Amino acid sequence: MCAQSATHITYEDLLKGNKEFVANALATDPEYFDTLAKGQNPPVLWIGCADSRVPANQITNTKPGEIFVHRNIANMVIHTDMNMLSVLDYAVNVLKVKHVIVTGHYGCGGVIAAMSNNEFGLIDNWLRHIKDVYRLHADELDRIDDAKDRESRLVELNVVENVYNLCKTSIVQNAWAKGQELGVHGWVYSIETGIIRDMKVSTHNSENMEDVFRFK
Repeated sequence: MCAQSATHITYEDLLKGNKEFVANALATDPEYFDTLAKGQNPPVLWIGCADSRVPANQITNTKPGEIFVHRNIANMVIHTDMNMLSVLDYAVNVLKVKHVIVTGHYGCGGVIAAMSNNEFGLIDNWLRHIKDVYRLHADELDRIDDAKDRESRLVELNVVENVYNLCKTSIVQNAWAKGQELGVHGWVYSIETGIIRDMKVSTHNSENMEDVFRFK
C-alpha cells in the first residue's frame, strides 16, 4: 500500500492500511493504544491548512497526542468561524496548551485562488479574507514582479495577519490577562524542501497590539 501512488488508493486500501498501522504500533509498543486512550495533554495547538501534503505530526516528527490540530483552507483565523473558535477555546481553556501556531505553506492553493479574479463558488466567501490580506499589503505585493515570489510573500503575510487575528480573540487575551503561559507563533512550511520557516512574529502578551483591539 505504501508504494502506491496516492491517486490509486482505494477505500479498501484505507481499511487495510488501518490494520497495518495497528499491527505495527502494537509490535513496537504493546501498550500504545492503552496509553493514548488515557487522555491527551498536548502542549501545542496547530492551526494549519487542509492541504493533504502538510500533516502536522509528520513534518514536526511528533507523536499522536502531542499536537492538537485544526485545519482549514489556507490556515485562516476568522472571528466568525465557530469551528475554529471552539477548537481554540478548548485548547487554551481546557487543554491549557502552551503554544498556538499558525502554519501556512508555500504553493497554497487557497492563496493562489485568492490572488486571481476568477469565481470559484461558495469558497469565494472564504477566499475574500485572504484578498483582504492582499489589500492590506498591496503596496508591497504589487512591487513584486515575479508572480511566484508575490504568491509566496502573500502566503507569509497571510500567516502573519492570522497570528494577529489570534491575538485579537477574547480567548487568547483572557488567557494572557489571567497570567496563563501562552505563546502565539507563525510558521511557513515548504513542501519542496520540508523545512519550516519561523516568521519571527511570536508573542506572549498583548503589549504590541493596537490599543483598539486590546481588552482592558
